[in-house]
Amino acid sequence: MAQSEAQGFSEVVELNVGGQVYVTRLDTLTAVPNSLLWSKFTQSAPSDLPKDSKGRFFFDRDGFLFRYILDYLRDSDLILPEFFKERKRLLKEADFYQLPELARLLDTASKENSSAEDSGEAEESELSPITSSSDRGSRSPGARSPGARSPGGCSGYITVGYRGSYTIGRDIQADAKFRRVARITVCSKISLAKEVFGDTLNESRDPDRPPDRYTARYYLKYNFLEQAFDKLAEAGFHMVACNSTGTCSYGSNDPGEDKLWTSYTEYVFSR
Repeated sequence: MAQSEAQGFSEVVELNVGGQVYVTRLDTLTAVPNSLLWSKFTQSAPSDLPKDSKGRFFFDRDGFLFRYILDYLRDSDLILPEFFKERKRLLKEADFYQLPELARLLDTASKENSSAEDSGEAEESELSPITSSSDRGSRSPGARSPGARSPGGCSGYITVGYRGSYTIGRDIQADAKFRRVARITVCSKISLAKEVFGDTLNESRDPDRPPDRYTARYYLKYNFLEQAFDKLAEAGFHMVACNSTGTCSYGSNDPGEDKLWTSYTEYVFSR
């Protein structure tokens, strides 16, 4: 520690990890000898490390998952939220930061979850009714058996929304120039959202909420509405409402410039 302080590191350190800002103690960052952060903040000088525009030490890694790295450095323990689905990505971060004990804990937790899931599938298989080959042959692919409940069996609403933009020139007969959809948001009960979208659901903006609560902060890892609609249809949801709003403005004060339209659309699904 004396060596680090002699090299100019302050007791409180500001970090920018993938755009997320963290403030922590130097003792925390150097808590695990021979780790990447220990090496950076004991064997280097502040001038050797990359910084952002505000002078914070910059690491081009997953900023949301770094919170769990920092928690482990503080307590030497691994406590993850219930239904945490990013163990593989966090394991990758643990390897990058050279934290072998954290990697071991994550690997053990992943194996335990896999065993529990396999056991649950086996029990469900034993309790499932037997379907005759004639029944299977007369049913179209993807169709459910008569009286079968939709996956999860819970009723509720899911709202899918997206913001898009496009330009239209002075010649209204010309094709509109569409821009890609930036993000598809999901608003619903957390358990429903996870059931329908699974691993394609990005939970990093709201990772710790229990499944019986609601969220409006989830979004999808892809930008195709049809893909989201397919997922909802497979889970037994039907669209019940849709609304859209839009605004228009000129790109500049020159009326000859293309008009820029920005729209926000929501689709409400029910099961």
